[in-house]
Amino acid sequence: MVEQFDIGIIGGGPGGYVAAIRAAQLGAKVALVEQERLGGVCLNWGCIPTKAMTSAIELLLEIEKAEDFGILVSEPGLDFSRMMARKDEVVERLVSGVESLMDARKIQVIAGHGEVASPTGIRISGESSKELEVRRIIVATGSVPAKPPVPGVDLPAVMTSREILALQEPPHDLVIIGGGAIGVEFASIFNALGTKVTLVEMLPSLVAPVDEELGRRYTQLLRRQGVDIHLRSPLKAIAESNGSVEVVYEGPQGEGAIAADAVLLATGRVPLTEGLNLGDVGVKLERGAIAVDEHMATSLPGIYAIGDVTGGWMLAHVASREGEVAAEHALGRDSTMDYTAVPNCVFTLPEMAGVGLTEQEVKEQGIPYRKSRFPFSASGRALAMGQTTGLVKMICEQDSRRILGLHIMGPHATDMIAEGALAIQSGATVEDIVRTIHAHPTLPEAVREAALGQMQGAIHVVS
Repeated sequence: MVEQFDIGIIGGGPGGYVAAIRAAQLGAKVALVEQERLGGVCLNWGCIPTKAMTSAIELLLEIEKAEDFGILVSEPGLDFSRMMARKDEVVERLVSGVESLMDARKIQVIAGHGEVASPTGIRISGESSKELEVRRIIVATGSVPAKPPVPGVDLPAVMTSREILALQEPPHDLVIIGGGAIGVEFASIFNALGTKVTLVEMLPSLVAPVDEELGRRYTQLLRRQGVDIHLRSPLKAIAESNGSVEVVYEGPQGEGAIAADAVLLATGRVPLTEGLNLGDVGVKLERGAIAVDEHMATSLPGIYAIGDVTGGWMLAHVASREGEVAAEHALGRDSTMDYTAVPNCVFTLPEMAGVGLTEQEVKEQGIPYRKSRFPFSASGRALAMGQTTGLVKMICEQDSRRILGLHIMGPHATDMIAEGALAIQSGATVEDIVRTIHAHPTLPEAVREAALGQMQGAIHVVS
């Protein structure tokens, strides 16, 4: 007998499991098909484990500065095995929490590989071989690491962001291919662990989605921290050499080669559409991703797609919101996606975060604008914390003073960016930020000071 559901979801990552919960909240009978563990890449091999590692590094760096605060600590060090074990413990707790949420909402989780059999059918193979009859389908299969088409990318010493999280000890030398968010986060982590890190990026700058000014500042900082950086340097090949590997790239000055114990491919991710039977049922793909409208609906009525598999913003928080929208629209609500204020966070040391338009984007769009900055070196809270590197940068429409972009590099930037997201989403102006009393002494005061810089000038720095 074929089981029947209102909503069938393929993929249990931050898009899929959130869609399942939202659908259940609206009274739907929900089935969620997942071939690995719930939580997807984010919880198991991405956002959460890397942040657990970054938190350990941040704590170590704080302890190393303990004497500056009058605290005496003898020979601080790091136990890599214990750090990785704690990372696994954090992941296990969160994944178990998601499993409990599924039980509490009476969502049927089915282990196995799911594919679209028809607009109202999901075929499952693997641990469970069955077919589900559903009124609506949501595809949330995520993405996989992209591998550049060059020789040597499949050598044993070459890892993706998944394999590097299973290391038993840090490599002595690590070459990271790709200077996006994943690449620079791992560069920060392993550089702090004492690994000799070299970063190879084909573009002229690191962390391309970040405001260019912050990207340049961070590149300089990363170099001062000891990371070798090669920009405008496409990868040519990776080869085994005397028990290690050699990375060959084409730099501005010609061909170069770097010897290393290990190589991390951090060259982006591509939508995972293989094995879903999408072509046979008639779901439209564009450049390898599932095409969707503002409701997350595909070209085939009754089938939705969310998250990385759509090829848009490959961010867990975007996938989660898309999951809510898809579930609501599938169940008859007029719900649409709004990408006006998507925060982009990079968990480097220090952190970077941005929301809204960058300075380059307002220039390209021909929008008259004003920019203002406030350095954390003038923040009382940052000074007390001993973390004064970085700044807050605000971009506003010239006449209306409406906030168009907020970009932060510094302590807790990824937490502070929420104020900018709310401001941009609600159409707030500089005056709205200034009139809002910010607690003292706190880091978000720097956002208000940057807003003041759009008017007569900040209070605590001469501009």
